Amino acid sequence: MSGEPYESALVEVDAPPEGPVPVLAVVGRPNVGKSTLVNRILGRREAVVEDVPGVTRDRVPYDASWGGRRFTVVDTGGWEPDAEGMAARVAAQAELAIDAADAVLLVVDARVGAQDTDDAVVRVLRRSGKPVVLAANKVDDQRTEADAAGLWSLGLGEPHPVSALHGRGSGDLLDAVLAALPEAPPQAEPEEGGPRRVALLGKPNVGKSSLLNQLAGAERVVVDPTAGTTRDPVDELVELGGRPWRFVDTAGIRRRVHQTQGADFYASLRTQSALEKAEVAIVLVDASQPLTEQDTRILSMVVEAGRALVIAYNKWDLLDDERREQLDKEIDRELVRITWAPRVNVSARTGWHVDRLVRALDTSLAGWETRVPTARLNAFLGELVAATPPPVRGGKQPKILFATQADVRPPRFVVFASGFLEPAYRRFIERRLREEFGFTGTPVEVSVRVREKRGR
Repeated sequence: MSGEPYESALVEVDAPPEGPVPVLAVVGRPNVGKSTLVNRILGRREAVVEDVPGVTRDRVPYDASWGGRRFTVVDTGGWEPDAEGMAARVAAQAELAIDAADAVLLVVDARVGAQDTDDAVVRVLRRSGKPVVLAANKVDDQRTEADAAGLWSLGLGEPHPVSALHGRGSGDLLDAVLAALPEAPPQAEPEEGGPRRVALLGKPNVGKSSLLNQLAGAERVVVDPTAGTTRDPVDELVELGGRPWRFVDTAGIRRRVHQTQGADFYASLRTQSALEKAEVAIVLVDASQPLTEQDTRILSMVVEAGRALVIAYNKWDLLDDERREQLDKEIDRELVRITWAPRVNVSARTGWHVDRLVRALDTSLAGWETRVPTARLNAFLGELVAATPPPVRGGKQPKILFATQADVRPPRFVVFASGFLEPAYRRFIERRLREEFGFTGTPVEVSVRVREKRGR
């Protein structure tokens, strides 16, 4: 595993991200045109399309918009109509598709009509209680509209005739989709003097619910050795250090043997949603086991979301000296890019050292909200460049003109230069910024804007 995902973003500073948007899952049998319809909704070719069943295997989210409203479209794999175990596979796929969705778009091939597989999917969707929009696809002209009418038999209401290939009827279909989706909630702004919002993250069975119960001083959440017991996020107001904190336990959906890949995908969607609502994340890591790719992926999501971070190494009471030494080596090797995150060793089971999380949370939030005065920033940068100038590129020496802190939460800096600055030098600037100003527990973004000389 590489530490690359934890490198701070070196990007232009854009407008702050909007709040979480509603999710539409697109489901249906193989080769009914789901991916083609997804591309039509997006207005661009994103999903892989081929005229054979089963091209889409993973569940892939895309950002979409219609009528001025934003939403996420999740393209899903089709269901193979094999007789053996078909019903179980259909139910598993449908449950995964709808679990993280606010509404479901069921795509049916109007030319062949409703099949047994479609009926099985409909039964699962009906039990879910989620809004379902029925797309009668491959209605390419007025003559074939009668084929769509036959899909009233599915009992999902009006079939919306559409040609994903040619775009016919797509506008009316999208209007129906928007009517089924909830309005995107505005991004939560911190309440003045209100509780700080903490996302509690970690892979299944790492002890998130146990830790929340310890912090709350009560059995607020069901705890079981089975990985993935928690199905839905649970918000809890917890008093720590004499202050209220709002915790979100984000275990995601339950796992089953035949759902592992899909469960990981939808758990990541829920983790992302929790991060969008949070200010700081506690990522719980099982210290008794080797660090996994799932651990590093969750940490990467926190960094990319620009949230303050605390890493809690749980099950510390189970470690012997040999394991502690191994863990130190794993941290040095795998987490080299996030050495800035406070580390707290805890035992959620016994409550050992969980009180230390308050100080770590305060430290990370303070770093997340730190602003450096422009004069002080440029004085520091002048000394830095004088001691270590940027490397020559194309025979020219780039000059750093000045810098400003564009934003906080997280700290974002814009460096104005006369030429391109190598990524390694940008990382050097970030490292020195941390040494000089702290920024403990927060990602730091450094972008460069080139100002070329203009002729008279």
